[in-house]
Amino acid sequence: MKKIFKYFILIGAVLGTLACSEDKMDEINKDTSSPLDVNAKFLIPDIEIRTAQNVIGGDFNTYFGAYIEHWVGTHNQLYQAEVRGAEVRVSSTFNNTWGTIYENIRNAKIVVSKCSEGGAEDGNKLAKAVGEILLAYNVAAATDIYGDTPYTQVGDFSTYPAPSADKQSDIYNDVFRLLDDAIANLDGASNTLGGYDILYGGDAAKWKKFAQGLKARYTMRLILKSSNKETDCQKVIEYVDASFASASEQATIRIYDGVSAQNPLFDFEWSRDGISSSTSMYNKLIARNDPRADRVYYDPSSWGFYSAEVAEELLAPNGEPMESQYEYCYDSFFFAEIAPVHFLSYHELLFLKAEAQCRLGNDAKATLKKAVEAAFVNFEDNVQAAQNAPTVNGYGGLEPLPGEALDAAAADNYFDSEVAPLFDADPFKEIMTQKYIAFWGANGESVETYNDVRRLKAENKDIYEFANTGKFPLRAAYGNDDVVNNPNISQLYTDAGNYVFTENVWWAGGSR
Repeated sequence: MKKIFKYFILIGAVLGTLACSEDKMDEINKDTSSPLDVNAKFLIPDIEIRTAQNVIGGDFNTYFGAYIEHWVGTHNQLYQAEVRGAEVRVSSTFNNTWGTIYENIRNAKIVVSKCSEGGAEDGNKLAKAVGEILLAYNVAAATDIYGDTPYTQVGDFSTYPAPSADKQSDIYNDVFRLLDDAIANLDGASNTLGGYDILYGGDAAKWKKFAQGLKARYTMRLILKSSNKETDCQKVIEYVDASFASASEQATIRIYDGVSAQNPLFDFEWSRDGISSSTSMYNKLIARNDPRADRVYYDPSSWGFYSAEVAEELLAPNGEPMESQYEYCYDSFFFAEIAPVHFLSYHELLFLKAEAQCRLGNDAKATLKKAVEAAFVNFEDNVQAAQNAPTVNGYGGLEPLPGEALDAAAADNYFDSEVAPLFDADPFKEIMTQKYIAFWGANGESVETYNDVRRLKAENKDIYEFANTGKFPLRAAYGNDDVVNNPNISQLYTDAGNYVFTENVWWAGGSR
């Protein structure tokens, strides 16, 4: 009996402890490594890195690079994209990027809220402005790629567990408002971020130039919808002139050292071997006697260098390659492990300015020449990123390139002899073709080329002469997580995803 009584006492003590310590048990179950509230400066680098790695340089860039023929999909999912298989339209293809871009939007909203009036960091003007610019950047990317998409209800899950989609036109109104607010907040902002800001180290003046450059990009993006194209083209020029004065100021992430981080295009190709060199890209170079054609092609197995003449027989045919690995030659960009990712490059701004000048009927030749000079320097940066790739060099490295590195002087010679006559014959086409060539690389700029292609198609300026005769994807399919779980998105995912071939986004003449 004494033993039984002791057990009852023990059980009662345990139950009493449990009854009195529910709060303590709640504390024990908390994940203290994932705090619910952090300073804005800790969220900003996460948004910057995720934007660079996943939104700019990730799946969007890899797939769209195949769509616009910077390279050819030759294996597995990229082969399916190349031949316009189900990979293009199913909701699983871009689901991971869908999740990342909405995490960025939510976190950027948190930064802006925390640093606004009444927030925990009210008065932190720099962090608020950076949050506004990163929010504008990510929501613009989301709507450019998906069309009408959730925005205003994103981040408040308790109130909006299934966010509805905003109209693209409304989203872009807010993009410009965010950028204007950021520019105002950057005036007199003190550096509260320092090294937590990976892009600019808290330099408010450079962030202001970045915001002005984005206004130039997005104003040209909406040119089809402009009520006064002449005024908007003049605005583009003004925004560019208020933005980067050189490549040293451009918005670029240079975190890729081959040890702690790898360029996302390299990361994909090193693990998947899913893309190869493009025939139509090569043809554009050869038609212009472009010296870049003699510094870019490699054997996929031996990593031996191919001259342009040798590479011609080993290129992947656009739209109809055989599914294979190590069959066709590779661009050196695929090995560019330490190449940076551009949020917005100096050469992009120069091409935007040249396009705006051309649309206004002004002489754009001098601007285009500066753009080509900057593009050559960027190209060589990509080439050297492949030559100096730590992982590649650990296996013996690429065969060294013959000849001299391309620089601004080489660009001038090329421009005067090859580009200028083509420009004189058709200024607009040559500006956009040179921009297309400049965006070929490991910097994540194929996404912007994809946007250019769609906006020009909408103006009946289909100038790129693509070789793939398959249906051209006009947008990406919504992400599977919301297609399955959010009725507001599932109703937009129509015709088993085939709408991606038939429905333009709003700024390209569509309805959503």
